Amino acid sequence: MKQVLLALVTLFAARSPAHADDVAAFYVGKTIRLVVGVDVGSGYDVNARLLARHMGAHIPGNPSFIVQNQPGAGSATMTSQLYASGPFDGTVIGAAFAGMPTIPLLQPGGARFDPTRLNWLGNPNRETHVTYVWHTAPVQSLAAARMSELILGAQAPGSSQVDFPLVADALLGFKFKIVAGYQSTSKINLALESGEVQGTIAAWTTLKTLSAAWLADQKIKIIAQWALRPNPELSGVPNVLDAAKTDAERDALRLVMARLDVGRPFFLPPNVPPDRVAALRAAFDATLKDPEYLAEADKLKIDIDPLTGAELAALVTQVAQTPADTVARVRAALERK
Repeated sequence: MKQVLLALVTLFAARSPAHADDVAAFYVGKTIRLVVGVDVGSGYDVNARLLARHMGAHIPGNPSFIVQNQPGAGSATMTSQLYASGPFDGTVIGAAFAGMPTIPLLQPGGARFDPTRLNWLGNPNRETHVTYVWHTAPVQSLAAARMSELILGAQAPGSSQVDFPLVADALLGFKFKIVAGYQSTSKINLALESGEVQGTIAAWTTLKTLSAAWLADQKIKIIAQWALRPNPELSGVPNVLDAAKTDAERDALRLVMARLDVGRPFFLPPNVPPDRVAALRAAFDATLKDPEYLAEADKLKIDIDPLTGAELAALVTQVAQTPADTVARVRAALERK
């Protein structure tokens, strides 16, 4: 037995450098497309462009990166295209809305992909999302949103800006009114400033990145956090999860809020050669420890709290196995308009 194990170890050791050489030879002179399923200027876009500036240095062969934006349907448009058409050689990476892995469960008619078959590279930061309102909005607290209508700007179904308030309205009795169709959080912020909407939901890291001046000048007020674990930076801000009174309500909220740990996910299409998947996962992990990347992230006020590709894949599989009754409860809530 020892001789067999020794032979296998020797074979693996002999093959590994060759595989690394093969990966390097493939990527030399190549350009990787990083396709963002959200419009330019969003927090997802800022995050993806930050990764693109640093990741190539950690991939064997040092390919260059270009970033393209393909917004639509909560990143389902971009994901479906990469899933069906690739390319499947490791030269394209998708950057999706956090809610994308739940689309087949919650919007089955809008999904032409199986998230468990995607090759997940990882997520740079698990999220807390926040509801914030303009300082002159008639609703200035979470409690008041049970009594009076609060008009929230949003992007598309599948985003937290649509899905979170729909579920909260149906299960917890809030009066959020959603105005969807905006292409990015930055465009919602323009509508907020003009009075077209009264508030919105965004990742806490996005708010710090895009609206630091508004926070400093108290132009906006954070009235709620959506968090699977309380965010220490938001002490005193009520967590919507705490408003649930039954296990069924908590389970439904946890399903729709699972995207908070999915965060800002990056993936490859199915059927990419395993050695290239492994190399890109290793490069992703190395990038998130790169001092230059971390310094720029800090400058942009982007929090880094990552999941590896393997951890993210396990989370996506867990979400896909959610009990049917919980899925039905959330889906019914999302179908209310």
